[in-house]
Amino acid sequence: MSVVLELPLQLPPAGSRDVRRRLHEQLKAAILDGRLAPGLQLPASRVLAEQLGLSRNTAMAVYDLLLSEGHIVSRPGAGTFVAGGSAKSSPGPATRPEAAFNLRPGRPDASAFPFDIWGRLTGRALRQFGRAGGVYREPAGHPALREAIAGHLSFARGLACAAEDVIVTVGAQQAFELVARTLAGPGRTVIVEDPGYPAAREAFVAAGSRVVAAPVDREGLVVEALPEGAALVCLTPSQHYPLGPPLSPARRAALAAWAARNDALVVEDDYGGEFRFESPPQPPLRAQDPDGRVVYVGTFSQSLLPALRIGFVVAPARARASLLAARERSDWHGPAIEHATLAAFIAEGHLARHVRRMRRVYAERRTALLDALAEHAGGKLEPIPAPAGLHVTALLAPSADARAVVARAAALGVAVDPLDTYAAERTAAPGLVLGFGQIEAARIDQAVRRLVQAIG
Repeated sequence: MSVVLELPLQLPPAGSRDVRRRLHEQLKAAILDGRLAPGLQLPASRVLAEQLGLSRNTAMAVYDLLLSEGHIVSRPGAGTFVAGGSAKSSPGPATRPEAAFNLRPGRPDASAFPFDIWGRLTGRALRQFGRAGGVYREPAGHPALREAIAGHLSFARGLACAAEDVIVTVGAQQAFELVARTLAGPGRTVIVEDPGYPAAREAFVAAGSRVVAAPVDREGLVVEALPEGAALVCLTPSQHYPLGPPLSPARRAALAAWAARNDALVVEDDYGGEFRFESPPQPPLRAQDPDGRVVYVGTFSQSLLPALRIGFVVAPARARASLLAARERSDWHGPAIEHATLAAFIAEGHLARHVRRMRRVYAERRTALLDALAEHAGGKLEPIPAPAGLHVTALLAPSADARAVVARAAALGVAVDPLDTYAAERTAAPGLVLGFGQIEAARIDQAVRRLVQAIG
């Protein structure tokens, strides 16, 4: 039986360019004020479109936006539900309550995504697949997407690679899991940054590797602290996650020497290379890899949408066959229609234009955040200089209780992450990780003033 949306909506006439925005605003408001209760099943996008007299592309775009913002969750085979219900919601950050001022890191501004263009390209891809027949595809990913990714990396990151070097994955997380299973595995020593990206660390733990946490300072990974005999090191050299500074040139040279001495692989997580605001970017480690030791992991979650779930690995020759075999065993291949859509999105220049537009937006927000911290948080929060990314990490006084600050900030309507969320074995310095991807520049000053009030 079809689910009916019993909610009075006031939308402009069909065909108006304002329909998508109005529908998104009203559904979001109904979720936040409880009229659409946590766990409630929503109509399928096709049914919603029929009920409201809209195109299905419009309904799908609104659902994609709500999904990326964490207001709804999708359960394959079951349907779409309002986030927060105990039985029908998925775990993780997406189910956390909405805050008036969202300073959580790791999320781009989904409202700026060009859903109309994406919908048009998806329709084209569907027609093409309809003519060709919906056959199974190759495990490395759609050839056109691999070609497009190789071209994008050459243009945006100065990384020369061929389409056959690229393996498309279901987000960066699957990339880490494939690397962990095939290149690390049970009993082998793997080094991760501390603090660092928890999901990458967890992938190696799940694969049975002996995970060693290495310290990080304001030059990036402390290479001289790396143990000998490790099989692999995983790091974020372009801008450390979450502290921010890039790996210094001296540390890059030391890392290359360490990897050669130990015949080790280097997994480079280039999670946010598109959004750089200060100083020319250093090239990826993969671009300066004559020995073929660097496995490069990328994603479109920050440049486009987390909900797309498309990442990729650029694999050196020594690792390509094993990664590809693991990809095939895992789920054979990714969603071919989404791959074809993204390939066209990149090839027609939409990705480059979107990144340029958003770089200006995020630069304004970053400046507003740094200015507000300088004006209101002197002596209470010390920002760590970082040239790129969608967040700023700021240190509290050594005696501060970051978790207590986060709780008090939440009571004041400000959502923020404590730095120790990203710690592994060591106790992180008290600090906060302040994202600016999902908060308008005009609201940042008030958010920081409330945050300072929470610090006390």
